[in-house]
Amino acid sequence: MHLRAAAAVVWVVLAACCVWAFGLTLVALVNALGCAVIVAVTVTDLERRIVPNRIVVPALAVALVVQTVRDPGVEWVLSAFGAGGFFLLLALVNPTGLGMGDVKLAAFLGAWLGYDVAVALFVGSLLGMLPAIVVLARRGSAGRTATLPYVPALAAGAVVGLFFGDALLDAWLG
Repeated sequence: MHLRAAAAVVWVVLAACCVWAFGLTLVALVNALGCAVIVAVTVTDLERRIVPNRIVVPALAVALVVQTVRDPGVEWVLSAFGAGGFFLLLALVNPTGLGMGDVKLAAFLGAWLGYDVAVALFVGSLLGMLPAIVVLARRGSAGRTATLPYVPALAAGAVVGLFFGDALLDAWLG
């Protein structure tokens, strides 16, 4: 199956899961649209190794506005700045590791998921390490220069954060 066709199927399944988990509500719609963003960005990263500003920047702005109107408070802004700021520090420390697209995507995930972004980034980082470990094991020190798409791992982490973030944070902090 072609990558874009598979992505469409994945988004339909995720949208259906949003309706199943959140009912026919505005929350389900917002989350289905967030899933559409991560699916689109994942496909672009796999095909072209970029995180397109024309998707992520407007999605970040819309997520901040919609989530704040839907549930007034500072959670969405704090989470966006926290996740984006953390990734910005990582990108500044190791510029060859993360790009600015990853920073903007992390900020979007914070604006979309709120405090559950912590779960998303943690799970995404663990999942992102798996292919890196395989490459290092197969290529040795030459594998250190390999570039691997990171967005698919972040997207998978975002899905875990979306559907299981509250429960995992409660278990972790409780």
